[in-house]
This record gives sequence, C-alpha cells and structure tokens, in this order.
Amino acid sequence: MNWRLKWQYLYMSRIIRAKSSQLDDVSKSIIEELQHDGRKSYAEIGKAVGLSEAAVRQRVQKLTESGVMQVVAVTDPMQLGFYRQAMIGIRCGGDTREIADQIAELMAVDYVVLTAGSFDILVEVVCENDEDLITLLNEKIRTLPGVTSTETFVYLRLHKQFYNWGTR
Repeated sequence: MNWRLKWQYLYMSRIIRAKSSQLDDVSKSIIEELQHDGRKSYAEIGKAVGLSEAAVRQRVQKLTESGVMQVVAVTDPMQLGFYRQAMIGIRCGGDTREIADQIAELMAVDYVVLTAGSFDILVEVVCENDEDLITLLNEKIRTLPGVTSTETFVYLRLHKQFYNWGTR
C-alpha cells in the first residue's frame, strides 16, 4: 500500500471513529432496535424512536454506509455443517498487521484481532471438522512467514454470544 492510500485509509478511519463516537440518542435507539430484531421494519422502528419511516431509512443507510453498523444474519455454524470452532492464539515476529491481513483472507477465519499479552493475534475459525482444523493450522497458518507459534482453544460449546453492546 503506497503512502497516499495509507494516509487516505487512516483519514477515513478517523472520520468513521469520530462519527460513531458522536451518535445522537435517536441513532443509538435505532441501533438498539435493530440489535433486538434485525428484521424489524422501518415503520416499527420509527414508532419506537419517534421518527417517520423515511427518516429511519435514511439514518440506517447513513449508519451502514459510514461503517458504524452492519445488518447481518447470524447463523449457527453447527446447523450448517461446521462442527469445529476454535480460537487460535498466534505469536509472531515481524509486522503483525501484515500477518493479520494474510490470515484474514483465509476462508475458515471469521474474526481476527491484534492483541497485547501472550499472543500477538487472536483468530476465530469455523471448520467442518477436526481434519479441516488441522489442515488449516498446519498448511495455512503455521506456514506463514513471521508466525512463530500457535495455541488452539477448541470450542466445546458456545455458552453466550450477544451483539447488544454497541450503544452503551
């Protein structure tokens, strides 16, 4: 990435962060309504927050276009044939951002975060089975230049997963 693209990316990131930290109470209420039920109509949301259907539609469009929120379907991986989920702690040498970018492109990876502590990167993966997880670890992740070690935490059961923290 050349310096102009890096600058533009950093500039846009700051704008989005500034916008998200400056949400008014109505926008926060719209987000909360969608977190409760992502299928709720704009008319229903409008009644709950005191806006017209059109005004809610415009606000939702601005929130999604600016990157403040996404409206997505959350699935149960097990019901879709993905029986192995795990969190992988990765220790690295070199630029962790570059390694994280490479890992983020892997199909089985659904979450990548740079961390401080005993791991440099944490990665959540969703695989069909244990053999796919082993292949992912041995052939895709551990072979990346800069990856020095990994530790895998296999999920036995998902106990809690909520998405309602966004407007506190």
